Amino acid sequence: MNDTLSAAPFQPVARPPAPSAFSNALVFGWRAALKFRHVPEQLFDLVMTPIMFTLLFTFVFGGALAGSPSGYLQFFLPGILVQTVVFNAVYSGMGLSTDIGKGLFDRFRSLPIWSLAPFAGLMVGDALRHLIAAVIILGIGLILGYRPDAGVVGVFSSLLLLLAIGFGTGWIFIVLGLLIRTPMTVMTIGFSFLFPLVFASNIMVDPATMPGWLRGFVDVNPVSLMATAIRALMAGSANLDQIALALIAPALMTALLAPITLWLYRKQ
Repeated sequence: MNDTLSAAPFQPVARPPAPSAFSNALVFGWRAALKFRHVPEQLFDLVMTPIMFTLLFTFVFGGALAGSPSGYLQFFLPGILVQTVVFNAVYSGMGLSTDIGKGLFDRFRSLPIWSLAPFAGLMVGDALRHLIAAVIILGIGLILGYRPDAGVVGVFSSLLLLLAIGFGTGWIFIVLGLLIRTPMTVMTIGFSFLFPLVFASNIMVDPATMPGWLRGFVDVNPVSLMATAIRALMAGSANLDQIALALIAPALMTALLAPITLWLYRKQ
């Protein structure tokens, strides 16, 4: 009996199966979600700027631009949702640059996991940021008097499109995060790239009164196409052409930059 007991701990057992790529991604996604709990000031940064934009533009410029703040809000709020998602994508690169600077990605590379799992986690964190910010902005808009004519269906469809826009835009800043080691530099370069696209668009004003050369740019600006599609979805007048035009830039960025991201990650 003693011999049996002493031999029991050394009996062979089946090796547990390796975790799947999906489970790896969920773990890193949970890591991204925990950042909101441990660093809640991130949410403050993410939502305060669009809230201030919404309040200031609605009540300071709304009467001059649209005749009344409530009338301007109907035009402006879908656009500020696009602006919020595009600006929030910068935080992907900043977070990635911070993790690389701390040596976390060197540790991740040494683990027997799916090589893209850390990036999948970043994307989950992005999606949560986009949804939280969008819901807060929509809530503020509803309190101020914004009414989406398409109702719940329009809002839900708009949120899906916003997630697709954020997913595609995020690849730009992930590449910057891999190339640039300083988070503040990532933010500076990111906003230097985004500000002309966002403000030279139809997010805040109708481009009808702009100079011809500027209006030509605004009409083909991907940010304008995104804002137009979100407005149409909220109003219940969207068509497939508008949605397809809004998705061209995110699809191209994903197709071009996702392989570059993997190449840079494996090269380092």
